[in-house]
Amino acid sequence: MSIDLPAVGTRPRQRRNGPRDPARTKPVADTTSPYGLFRSLQRAKKPTSTVGIGVIGYGYWGPNLVRNFAEQGSARMVAVSDLSVEHLSEVHARYPHVKVTTDCADVIADPDIDAVVIATPVSSHFELAMRALKVGKHVLVTKPITADPVQATELIDAAEQRGLVLMVDHTFVYTGAVQTIKQMVHSGNLGELYYYDSVRVNLGLFQKDVNVLWDLAVHDLAIMDYVLGQQPVAVAATGSAHVPGHQVNLAYLTCYFDGSLITHHHVNWLAPLKIRRTLIGGARQMIVYDDLEPSEKVKVYDKGITIAGDPQGARETLIGYRTGDMWAPQVSLVEGLRTETQHFLECVTHGRQPLTDGHCGLRLTRILEAAAQSLSQRGQPVALADGGATSMQGSVELELMTRSA
Repeated sequence: MSIDLPAVGTRPRQRRNGPRDPARTKPVADTTSPYGLFRSLQRAKKPTSTVGIGVIGYGYWGPNLVRNFAEQGSARMVAVSDLSVEHLSEVHARYPHVKVTTDCADVIADPDIDAVVIATPVSSHFELAMRALKVGKHVLVTKPITADPVQATELIDAAEQRGLVLMVDHTFVYTGAVQTIKQMVHSGNLGELYYYDSVRVNLGLFQKDVNVLWDLAVHDLAIMDYVLGQQPVAVAATGSAHVPGHQVNLAYLTCYFDGSLITHHHVNWLAPLKIRRTLIGGARQMIVYDDLEPSEKVKVYDKGITIAGDPQGARETLIGYRTGDMWAPQVSLVEGLRTETQHFLECVTHGRQPLTDGHCGLRLTRILEAAAQSLSQRGQPVALADGGATSMQGSVELELMTRSA
C-alpha cells in the first residue's frame, strides 16, 4: 500500500550512474510501495565507518531506539517499519531522511541496512530475527528474546554459524546504577550474599501476548543474571489473573541457588504506585537500589549481623546487630539505552560478544518457562537444567524449601 506523507521539500532524484538493478530495488518512480517513495532519500554512498540501522516496530519502545541510534555518530538510521501509518508519519516528521514502510520485509532486504532492530511483540521475535540473520543482518531484539528456549537456541545457532551479532535489549544492565552494583558485589565488600529482593509494580499496561513475569520480571532477572553471575538451580512462582480473558497480572517469583542464596521478585500490573526497588543483603553490607530516585539511585548500608559462639550449636550461638553509616556512591546518569546502542554498534563493528547476547536471553527464557510451569502447578518448585525445566518431587523439593545457611 502507498502512504500519503508530507513532502520533504525535494524531488526524488535518479542515480546518475545508470538504472538501478531491478533485482535489488524498485524504481524511484514506483509509488505502489511506501518504501519506493522514500528510497531515493538514502542513496548516498554507504560510509564504511557507520552501521546502517533498520528498526521494525515504532510503538511504545521503538521511538526510543530510533532516537538513540539516530544520535550515535557510528550509526545511520536507514529505515523504520511499522503497521501504523500514523506512526510512520511521526517518523517522517522527525527524521525526514529515514525511509518508512508498512512491510518489514523491505527493512530486512534493504542492502543499505547492516543491522535490524526488532521492537515488536514477543510472538514475532523469532520469525523476524531468523529472517534477518539468514540474509546476513546483525540483530538487536527487545526483551524477551523469544517465547521459548527452543526458539532462542535456534537464533543463537543461526547467528554463530554466520558470524553475526545477536543481542537482546536488556536496557537496565547498561545503566550506571547496575554497573556500580555489579562492581560492589564482585569486589566482595558485601560479603556472602544472603538474599536479593526486587519489586517492580505499577498500574498497567496489561499485555495481551505475555503475562506480567515475561513483561516486568524479565527486567529484574536480567539485572540478577548480570550482577550475580550465577544461575539458579530451581524456581517457584505463584500469581493471579484478575481480568477475565487476560494474562496473569500479579506474580511472585522465587529463584533458588546453590547454597543459601535465594532471590524474590514481585511484579504487578495492578498497583496504585510505581515502584522499582531492589534490596541486596550481604553478610557485611546491604544495598538498596531505587531506579525512580533522581540522583541517589544506589544506597549502601553498613549494617548486618555478627555471629558468636559455636555455629553448629544453635543454643550457644549469639547474634549481634551492627549499624553503621549509609552512603550513596556516585553513579553515571547516562541513559542506559544510549550506552546499550553504542555497545551494540561496537560489537557489530569490531566483532565483539555483546554483554546481553543470545545466551543471556536464553538463560532468562529458561527461567521464565520454568516459572510458567510452576505457576500452572500452584507454586511447586521447578528444577532448572540445560535441557529445560523439570518438576521437583518428594525429599528434593522439601530440602530445597527448608534448607538454611
